Amino acid sequence: MALKFASTAHQTVLARRHQNRLDQALVEADYRSRFRNWERVATVRNSPVRELGADGELFFTPELVPALSHPILEKAEPHIREAVLVHRLYEYLKFTIDLEQSAVIPVTGHISRGMSGLDLPEGMLRDAFKISTDEAWHAQFTYELMREVRGRTRITPVLPDAPTFTGVLARIHEDLPQEIRGLDEMLFAIVSETLISSVLDELPQDERLPGGVRDMVADHAVDEAKHHTYFSTLLRHLWPAMTRKERELAGPYIPQLIFAFLEPDYASTALGLRAAGLAGHEVEQIMSDVYARDTIVADVRRGAAPTLQYFVEAGALEHAATREAFQESGLIA
Repeated sequence: MALKFASTAHQTVLARRHQNRLDQALVEADYRSRFRNWERVATVRNSPVRELGADGELFFTPELVPALSHPILEKAEPHIREAVLVHRLYEYLKFTIDLEQSAVIPVTGHISRGMSGLDLPEGMLRDAFKISTDEAWHAQFTYELMREVRGRTRITPVLPDAPTFTGVLARIHEDLPQEIRGLDEMLFAIVSETLISSVLDELPQDERLPGGVRDMVADHAVDEAKHHTYFSTLLRHLWPAMTRKERELAGPYIPQLIFAFLEPDYASTALGLRAAGLAGHEVEQIMSDVYARDTIVADVRRGAAPTLQYFVEAGALEHAATREAFQESGLIA
């Protein structure tokens, strides 16, 4: 998905407002970079491409796959349940590749070259280069792991050409008023990089998984902890630089961006269940029973808590239209 940042003229105006409006102490304060030791601690500089290894009985943590608790799958043959886990791993790995390459790297690339429209400290521009390198490495080692899993399991990935979130982002981009197009990409990068994934937390600890899977996810988590801090700081620069009108126009789309990242990819999940050996009517029954809307909204609300707090602190919910959009989405009461 190609990024279409706002026009150069709009960027210039935005940068001028940012310089004038943002608290001068913040602009002049030393940026507290978490990348000072990047050359020594970044996984791209220190960790090899992880080999899958021969250990591990499962390929994904079962407790993170709600469909496995459905009666149809509880009664299914072990090889079907195991295949469901392999396909869930493929879904996660493909999502990671697409997220890094289509949603994060384009944004950090623009930031690093001073094309974001924001007057950021030089240290943030330098760190954007490092994040771009990190994310390219994440996509590469994720791709290599997919190849190894396929070779070991002899199970072919069955996935859509692109995950659902890319289509959602494209629709949001086209729906936005022309004068704020480009803010959606930056806001989505902030959302995706400040949310704490249960996969990053739990997979590295699950000794039922192959060592290569656990190590790869752990490597990813090490880098993402630093990215989290960077993008929360970016939001503190972005939101004050926007005019009231821009906040009112862009703010109501933030819940959609959060759901785009956290909501299950139903198409990918259904394809994985079908590829694992379930009949079409079984897949439909599982999808209908497991992914009830109320359950999904509650899950997204829990997962979005860290990012939601950052937007609250930035003052995003002080604007009526944005607050109403969050309420209508179920993210806040």
